[in-house]
Formats: sequence, C-alpha cells, structure tokens
Amino acid sequence: MTGRFHGVGVGPGDPELITLKAARLIAAADVVAYHAGVGKESNARRIASALIPETAVEEQLVYPVTTGTTDHPGGYAGALADFYEESAARLAAHLDAGRDVVLLSEGDPLFYGSYMYMHDRLSERYPTEIVPGIPAFAAATAAAAAPLARQTDVLTVLPGTLPEPELARRLADTDAAVVMKLGRTFPAVRRALAAAGRLEHAVYVERASMDGERRMPASEVDPATVPYFSLVLVTGDSRNGRRSRRVDAAAQAAPEPAGPTAELLVVGLGPGPGHWLTPEASAALAEVDHVVGYGPYVDRVPQRPGLTRHASGNTVELQRARFALDLARRGERVAVVSGGDAGVFGMATAVFEAAEDPGYRDVPVRVLPGVSAVQAVAARAGAPVGGDFAVMSLSDRLKPWEVVERRLRAVAGADLALAVYNPASRSRTEQIATARRILLEHREPGTAVVVGRDVGRDGESLTVTTLGELDPATIDMRCLLIVGASGTRVTETGRVWTPRWVKP
Repeated sequence: MTGRFHGVGVGPGDPELITLKAARLIAAADVVAYHAGVGKESNARRIASALIPETAVEEQLVYPVTTGTTDHPGGYAGALADFYEESAARLAAHLDAGRDVVLLSEGDPLFYGSYMYMHDRLSERYPTEIVPGIPAFAAATAAAAAPLARQTDVLTVLPGTLPEPELARRLADTDAAVVMKLGRTFPAVRRALAAAGRLEHAVYVERASMDGERRMPASEVDPATVPYFSLVLVTGDSRNGRRSRRVDAAAQAAPEPAGPTAELLVVGLGPGPGHWLTPEASAALAEVDHVVGYGPYVDRVPQRPGLTRHASGNTVELQRARFALDLARRGERVAVVSGGDAGVFGMATAVFEAAEDPGYRDVPVRVLPGVSAVQAVAARAGAPVGGDFAVMSLSDRLKPWEVVERRLRAVAGADLALAVYNPASRSRTEQIATARRILLEHREPGTAVVVGRDVGRDGESLTVTTLGELDPATIDMRCLLIVGASGTRVTETGRVWTPRWVKP
C-alpha cells in the first residue's frame, strides 16, 4: 500500500493557532516536508517544530530561486517548474514506500501556498487530505481589531505584485481589501492606495501573530522596513463617504440638482490599447470627477484620487445616460465612456436620446471621437474600406431582424464594402450564417472577407478569407468582419484594399 499525502496548514505564525487536526497529523507523520528559501529557515517548520516527532524523516524543499536572477534556460518559471517536479519525486518516493507524508504549509495550504504545486502533481496518484489553516489576513484582522467586512460588503484579496494601475482600480472597486505579498512592492501599493482614495483608512500589519508583530496606518510606514510577511487591510467601514467606488449606475437613485450645470462629455476609448486613446480623450478623463459606463470600459480608465467610477451592465444604456446627465445637471464633471468611437454603435446616441427629456435641456453634451473598431481592423488588413463602404450591426436587440435583412440586401445590391459589427453572440448564432447567404445572392464566392478578432488587445488575430469559404461557426462577438466589394483586391502578401475608383 502507498502512504497518504497530507497538505497541512499550520496557520500564520503562532503555534497555538495550529488546529487540533493538524497537530495530530504532524505528530503521527512518517515524513514531514516543508519549503524553505535558500539559506533561510522554513517558517512553516518553525511554527510546527514542537510537534514534529523525532522519528519522522524531514524533507526540506529548498527553492532554487525566489525573486533573483537565474541561469536556468527556462528562466525563473523554468527553474521553479523543475524544482516542483524534483520535489514531487522526492515525496513520491516516500509515498511509494508506504510512508505517510505531511507537507507543512504556512497559513492555509490552498491560499497563495506552495503546497498546491505538490497537490497538482501528487493528489491524483496518492490518497490525499488537505487540512485548512488560519490564513495570515485573518490573524492580521485580529491584530488590527478592525472588522474587515460586514453584511453585503465585497472582500477582495489582491497580490501587491499586480501592476500599479490595476491594483488601484481593484482597490477602488471593492468594499474591503487585503493586499498581500508586500516587501519591495510596498511603494507601488501605497501609491495605488492613494490613487484609489483608500490610503487614509488602510492598516499595515507586519508578522501577524508572530514575535515582532506590529501594526500602524499604512500612510506612516517606512517602505525600507517592510518585510515579505506583511500585508495591508482596507476595511469595508472605510467606504462610507469615499469618493472612489464602483456602483451600478442603472440601480442608483438619480441625484437632485445641487449646483450649476456642467458639460457632459461622451468619450470614445478606442478598441483597447492605451496608445490608441486620443490625447484629447486622455486629457478629458484626467479632469473629470466621475466616469460612467459599461463595466469593462470603466475598467480601462486609470484610477486616481478624486475619481468616482460608476459601472453598469451591457443592456442599460438609457439608464446609464440618464444617471450621467443627472450628475452633470447638478454640476459634477462627468464622462460617459464607450469602446471604440462613442458615435459608432456606442453611448453617444443613448446620451442624446436620454437628453431629449426637457429636464436636461440645459445640460450641454460634447462627444470626443475615438478610433473605431472598423478603423482598427481595416488598418491591420490594409485598406479594405478605402472606397465607399457601409457599417452595420447584426444585433436585433434594438431593431427587428427583418430590417437587418432589408439593409443587408440594399448594401449588397449597391456593391459597397461592408463592415459588420456584433456578428454573433451566445444567443445569436444563426444571424451571421443568414447574412452570408444574403450577401452571396449578390456577391461572388471569391469576394474578400477580413475577420478581425480582439484587434488591439491580447490574443489579436486577423484572417483573410472569402465569402464562400467563411465559416460562420468560427465567428463570435469578439469579431468584426469586413466584406469586400466586387472591386476589393488581395495582394500576394495578403493585404486587402478597395480602390477609390469604380469602373463604369
């Protein structure tokens, strides 16, 4: 028989916080394993040292590298992957010999712990049991004597290694937060807390439940003194009165007029990359006090002090527009954000529709253009819309499908290049196939088609095919299609362009 593999959490540092079950398993173990840094004592072993029997075989698994450089051909990731494979082999040898193995894990085994990498490699081969432990943030919360989250508060656990803008955004968007993995990341974490408007209420806790435990306001910490075993707590109570927060604009009650009316800006963010955001749009977003929009677009606006974020779902455009207009009516500086160009299937039309209400007659609206998705895809492909072209959405959420079909036939009959937005979704899987059939009634099967997916973002792809060979099953909501006119050409290098001239 093989031995049993146990992943045992030993808590945050105080040996008295080890659970009874963990203590029992450690005391009965044939093999006790633990991770350690190069030249360092294992903190997990230190916590459990009084429980390890003299008869136990100890396996110290020493990391080959932590955050330093390495000459491993696979770099840092390759060095760690090899280390975990070698460590798993060492433990597997004991398990194959019938010995029970306890792998100690500081805090909880499945919470930012090294145990999980052994679990991935051994749990399917050997009987495995996981014993939870008290995580460090629970001990830190007790040390700070501050309730972390109440009732419906949302708690977010964040690694301090996140990029600073992303960390600031997530801190602004949650009720309560725990920021772990500090050490040399602390200066960036502190700046992110300030940008999110949370620094004033952030509590720093170092070595929670250990000797040398200390706590203080995060704003007073000397970055040079911050060890890895430290974290920052931002409690849900600090959200009251805070300007930077994430709310559902569609569900929030409209504010009453309270001051001179301000101009409402509608800003196109472009398809995705920051360098495609226009200087005009960037300057405007740096000045407003509120950003309103669909959640993923709001997420693209960097968090900074004094900025309030209002995110809502994808089908509440009018409610979102009215909310923004109400803010502007009371004198707040507001930007409604939209992907691509706000005037191309974006929020600009929703804002003007909502602004027809006489109550908003005094609210000036200004639209700031952005790079549209059709421009981005066309540029990647060459110049497929270099001549006359049309732009259509296949979504029938705001217009009957009969109207979509009629317009498709009109565009096809007019021999215009056609950019297709919203070609498919989870609930709309047949429209693109129908559109292809309609277009083939007027276009040759060899007509060039460009399929751009996530252009400007991670995972971008561009495919040049033909109308006859286009597979509707490969199209989803992340795609934009450009169907060429009869004169559209494809070069030997795969570049697509449509002449500006048309032969009589």
